[in-house]
Amino acid sequence: MRATHAFWLAGRQATGETAFDVTSPWDGRVVGAVSVPTEAQVEEAVAAAYAVRDEFAATPAHVRAAALDHVSRRLAERTEEIARLISAENGKPMKWARGEVGRAVSVFRFASEEARRFNGGDAQRLDTDAGGQGRLAFTRRFPKGVVLGIAPFNFPLNLCAHKVAPAIAAGAPIVLKPAPATPLSALVLGELLAETELPAGSWSVLPVPNDRMPALVQDERLPVISFTGSEKVGYAIMDSVPRKHCTLELGGNGAAVVLADFASDEDLDRAANRIATFSNYQGGQSCISVQRVIADASVYDRLLPRIVAAVEAQVTGDPSDDATDVGPLVSEDAATRVESWVNEAVEAGATLHTGGKRDGASYAPTVLTDVPADVTISCEEVFGPVLTVQKVNGEEEAFAAVNDSKYGLQAGVFTHDLQTAFRAHRALEVGGVVVGDVPSYRADQMPYGGAKQSGVGREGVRFAMEDYTYERVMVLTGLAL
Repeated sequence: MRATHAFWLAGRQATGETAFDVTSPWDGRVVGAVSVPTEAQVEEAVAAAYAVRDEFAATPAHVRAAALDHVSRRLAERTEEIARLISAENGKPMKWARGEVGRAVSVFRFASEEARRFNGGDAQRLDTDAGGQGRLAFTRRFPKGVVLGIAPFNFPLNLCAHKVAPAIAAGAPIVLKPAPATPLSALVLGELLAETELPAGSWSVLPVPNDRMPALVQDERLPVISFTGSEKVGYAIMDSVPRKHCTLELGGNGAAVVLADFASDEDLDRAANRIATFSNYQGGQSCISVQRVIADASVYDRLLPRIVAAVEAQVTGDPSDDATDVGPLVSEDAATRVESWVNEAVEAGATLHTGGKRDGASYAPTVLTDVPADVTISCEEVFGPVLTVQKVNGEEEAFAAVNDSKYGLQAGVFTHDLQTAFRAHRALEVGGVVVGDVPSYRADQMPYGGAKQSGVGREGVRFAMEDYTYERVMVLTGLAL
């Protein structure tokens, strides 16, 4: 008999009445069984978080910082174990799984640092008008209330960290709902939080199925929602609770622009290798993976064969093998969807240069050109290892092509020219512009989020803390300023 993983209810382990299996996308084996909270247990977790909100907000900064430091250290100590768990439940190659653990280590470390310096207060003299003589405004930030964190499957540890760590740092209780396909990493995070001295009730990890999520979303005791996932679900959440504060990190179809000045053999080799790597890392299941390459006509003919060769050099296979670059998608259904989108594009006239084949949940790294603008793969986020390449004439046309999308998460611009970089920063309708590299770069302390249909609000530890809190001003009267 295999053990069933307990969940974390108000800081303690608990089990429900039913359980579900977590299976490997690579070979279908059962990775673990997870207990499902009952409705009464979910109610207990939410009630505990709501009851402790004032106490937790008043917890000394050093207590919250010490807890976050502890989790960071323990993640680092257990890197290999947790990376193997991520790879097993998610299908992520080990090289990327280890990197994900390393990023979560940093997120909790950044959060411990921010907990120590956040909310220092801002004083403002009000005697700039006669009516404010002797008055001083003092402003601090306070938690908006309990956070409901809803995490996706593609970064099952680090995107949970991006919900939990900022909430703890800001003194906001959090109820975390991990993705049903990949809950095991979040439950390990619960183990490490349980080793700290955080107040009981200040956090829970509840692996409830998606069909029970609306009840949590609607609960008035959870006034802040931080969601990472699909555009459809994210905006449905926001529309259903218009008076709540929602941070939505949604989809993208990241563009990498290669301009005319990025033209040496060394330049093009670098661009091709970075594009090939980051169109296929995580199986393409990243909101900022490279989906579109927009190349100036002067470099297109030299760049395209380099991209195809670099994509074909990606090692596909067993995610537990250290040599593997590209593992399976999260499920066979996901791979079948990608297959159907590629087939639609080819039938509409696109040219397939490499890939285009599915084997179960695995889809071969794929490069397409001449893709019609109205096919699905041109309009939507593919969330798979598929890359389209198009030719443009000049910077203006390239930037217009980036903006010709309902999404606006991040873009990469390969150029050596500083003025071009600043023009790109001004012109591109995205949340982040990465100069000299692909759009897939993310530092976990920087503001991260999108424009247009890519979401609202920002992640990145300090920026999430600002989203979870609000300013409250206190006016002092009768002072000799």
